[in-house]
Amino acid sequence: MSNPTRAGRFADSTATSSGASPSEPAGRILQPPLVRQRPQPFGDLSQADMDLIGKLAGDLPDVRTETTRERRLLVVRILLRHLDQFPGGTWQERWEASGLNDAKTPVRDRESTKERRAFITTGLKTVLALRLIQPSLEAFRSNKFMGYQGMFLPAQGDPLVDQFVAAVSRHEVSQVHRDHALFDVAFALTCHGLSFADLSPEVMLYHSQECRRLGLTTANIGDPRRHQGQVAWQVLHRMGHFPDGTPARMKELLLPGQRSIEELVAFRPIGSGPVRQLIIDYLTRRASEVDYSTLKNLARTIAHTFWRKIEAINPGQRDLHIDQAVYAQWKAELRVRENGAPRTDAEHILLQVRSFYLDLHSWAVEEPERWAAWAAPCPISRGDLRGFGARRRRLQERTDDRTRQRQPLLPILVAHVETRFEDAQGFLAIASSATPGASFVHEGRQYRRAVEGPLDFAGAPIIHVRDTESNELIDVTASEESLFWEWATVEVLRHTGIRIEELVELSQLSVRQYQRPNGEAIALLVIAPSKTDRERVIPMSAELFHVIAAIIRRLTRNGRKIPLLSRYDQHEKTWSAPMPFLFQRQRGGTLAVISPQRVLKLLSRRCEALAGQHVGFHGLVFTPHDFRRLFATELVNSGLPIHIGAALLGHLNLQTTRGYVTVFNEDVVRHYQEFLLRRRALRPQEEYRAATGEEWGEFEEHFDKRKVELGSCGRPYGTPCAHEHACIRCPMLQISPKMIPRLDEIEIDLQQRRERAEREGWLGEIEGIDLTISFLQAKRIEGLRSQRLGQHVDLGLPNPAAARRD
Repeated sequence: MSNPTRAGRFADSTATSSGASPSEPAGRILQPPLVRQRPQPFGDLSQADMDLIGKLAGDLPDVRTETTRERRLLVVRILLRHLDQFPGGTWQERWEASGLNDAKTPVRDRESTKERRAFITTGLKTVLALRLIQPSLEAFRSNKFMGYQGMFLPAQGDPLVDQFVAAVSRHEVSQVHRDHALFDVAFALTCHGLSFADLSPEVMLYHSQECRRLGLTTANIGDPRRHQGQVAWQVLHRMGHFPDGTPARMKELLLPGQRSIEELVAFRPIGSGPVRQLIIDYLTRRASEVDYSTLKNLARTIAHTFWRKIEAINPGQRDLHIDQAVYAQWKAELRVRENGAPRTDAEHILLQVRSFYLDLHSWAVEEPERWAAWAAPCPISRGDLRGFGARRRRLQERTDDRTRQRQPLLPILVAHVETRFEDAQGFLAIASSATPGASFVHEGRQYRRAVEGPLDFAGAPIIHVRDTESNELIDVTASEESLFWEWATVEVLRHTGIRIEELVELSQLSVRQYQRPNGEAIALLVIAPSKTDRERVIPMSAELFHVIAAIIRRLTRNGRKIPLLSRYDQHEKTWSAPMPFLFQRQRGGTLAVISPQRVLKLLSRRCEALAGQHVGFHGLVFTPHDFRRLFATELVNSGLPIHIGAALLGHLNLQTTRGYVTVFNEDVVRHYQEFLLRRRALRPQEEYRAATGEEWGEFEEHFDKRKVELGSCGRPYGTPCAHEHACIRCPMLQISPKMIPRLDEIEIDLQQRRERAEREGWLGEIEGIDLTISFLQAKRIEGLRSQRLGQHVDLGLPNPAAARRD
């Protein structure tokens, strides 16, 4: 089993932690950078007198006035006089003897007055820019230096530093994150005593690791998930400062790759060397049949859950012939986890161990010289698995009940997410139109737009407003962006039924166009191979097309192309090739594909918010697979043949699709038998086959017949019009927004008919016309809502061949 990495030669220079647990990502243990010679842009100042240091401080590049020059001399003298009280032959020795290098309190706390506190802080910043002393990471971050990078970087007089500053100014991030990138490099050079030429990937990784360990990450103090210098890393890589083979993003080295089979087994120390080698050989042979995630779980089951526990029970065990008493004790302990919680997957573990024994039996027949010595009776009998089918049925019942609970709540969740996003759009539009400093009212609350705000990577202002009542500062741009992705995630999941991995893997190349024989263009969504390693195509409905169009429009605003990113697969521990993923967003200074964990978190957050408004959401959470089950249930219950539903869901086995459909068993049997009777003349005896071209043609023709004057009919596939074409009253009618004027004409005609019915005394006719008018008004509201969601957007469907060439 290989251990792939995208870091190339650079990966060989980093060591993997041997103490990491199997459930934790492998950290990289790096040594402090070795300083060959400390940079001295102003010469050797280690023993220089105060006058010379003060003169150099007054001549720094950022000094432009005589007043500033005199102030620099003053603030440097204040600091140096304080350090001169301590023993040492150099300023660095005096700095360390003063205790300031070990302290976590800023130097300003040494002074009593506000003015002198500001002076001594500025003095420290100045002597650091002169490279007079080298502070520790904690000592440096305990002081709040305003604009430190603006003083330090120009003072180095290094052409490489100037190139870096220019590259940062061109990098497509907001000005805030450009400032962070400059500060991060100045921070690393100052505290590690390095020149810019010595700023290697190893140094940046070590610096980030130490800042994260000490809780000193810039702009996220104490956040354990953040790493220092990610934007700076991207700029350094793009300008060619790092060696060939270095990944473009720091994260690609921080996240673990696939472990070898030997490493997977080594996490579970086994006393018997021959048995350990047997397990390695067994997993090596199985590796070609399963994915990495399955292989890792199998290694944990065989090596840890099974064999290590057997050795603990019977330390002298050296082969696979397990005594029944030992097996009985292991089976009893299997029911309880190491933390004391009951184990719910005990039957699954028994099946894996039984498969291990049976595989060795069959391989011993094929290759007796290699496997026959290990063939042994399997201690797990069929009786141990008795009741497994019943437990599976109980699990299916719980799953069906879960789906039934969520089915009536889905419209509430959809409406909630949609309403919040529309409100955020309106808030952003009003805030954007207000001039800086002006007040405005939104939904009964008064706000004031911030006078100054940061700019994004394209130079557009990021809108901040302040609630005048609570004085809270609100980032309206970020709020609207977050709610957009919540809305897009829910809409795509419910209209496609795709898996969570398939959702985050959607790219611009997933959007295709199909020309039907009648000339109609159909938008298709190509789902990349995921769990079943099978690509499939989903015809996009108008609602799904609208969501995909909104995502592409957002990612390509300001004339940009969708950025090419690599996505990290948490299960396979690999990075994908760079692709124009649709579910990507900028977080901090880096672009990244939205992770499955993020999707789960936002769905959980929405359900928690709804719990306060709707009692049905108390203790209930929607997951992406819940949307998949609801989608499958709606497909089959609407009359779609189950084998076509299986093709849309990407199931290789029809029974899998039946397991997703939440209906009563009697209904399943009845629908399935009716389907067989209708298709017996056309279909062969073998029922598990792909849909034929004729069936797909009939399926497509059904949608042509649903087109009516006012829009389209939503009746299920294979059913005639049940309401005798009384479309205005029919709940299946979906109004086209462009036919709203026609609804106005029909309403005028109905009002005229009603007036005559009143004159003639036709009471039954009046009742019927009133009912029709109420349905018409409801249809008009529905059409206006669809019109408000968005207009037709030309996606500019990508040319896959051209995209690959780019």
